Amino acid sequence: MKKIVAIGGGDVRTNDTLKIDREIIKLSGKKRPKLLFIPTASSDNEQYWEIIDKHFTHLGCKTDVLFLIGRDIVKKEISVKIEKADIIYVGGGNTLKMMKLWRKLGVDEILKQAWKKGIVMCGLSAGSICWFDSGHSDSMSFYNPKKWKYINVKSLGLIKGIHCPHYNSETLGKKRKSEFMKMIQKIGGRGIAVDNSCAIAFIDDKYKVINSKKNAGAYKVHKKKGKVISEKIAPNGLVSSLY
Repeated sequence: MKKIVAIGGGDVRTNDTLKIDREIIKLSGKKRPKLLFIPTASSDNEQYWEIIDKHFTHLGCKTDVLFLIGRDIVKKEISVKIEKADIIYVGGGNTLKMMKLWRKLGVDEILKQAWKKGIVMCGLSAGSICWFDSGHSDSMSFYNPKKWKYINVKSLGLIKGIHCPHYNSETLGKKRKSEFMKMIQKIGGRGIAVDNSCAIAFIDDKYKVINSKKNAGAYKVHKKKGKVISEKIAPNGLVSSLY
């Protein structure tokens, strides 16, 4: 089975995603799965890795990390680390920077092969965007926090559609929901938005919504008769055809 869990956002230290994280572990089918954390989007932030390590070790995982920035690492080493994992967890941060480096190092193709083999692929924010065709990203805010716009970043294309994480939140005062709806109005396509403390699990050709907070949801955002609408997806069990 091919498995992806796209998490809208949240802080593992305050258990914002605890229910989702437990579901990810369950999807691995292992009693003590090997989880590989990839923190490229946060510029390989070591404190971020320590937080993830502590959290998932407490949940019963064996953890490891794949640092890529400023390191003399060859494609074979990357491939071995990824192939050994039961769960790949991609952290948040600068999606544009992450995707550029992944393509340069061949990480994008290695991850696609891992997904085909049934390794659970997951992550939040940038680590959620990366699995879709593209995503609504605040990457430009990392370069110029005073003057920037949300951009549509091309991703791995494992899930059809344009993804917006943090749908009920904002970056530096710019609300995600309204800006994402503007993006869909401009470029069209199949939008899939997810609030913080919520996720969508894609298992083969089916999907289900998992929320760790009652009001957190996932949404279909698309044009209908020229107008952009945002429809909440029912948090049912596994069902077919999101669109």
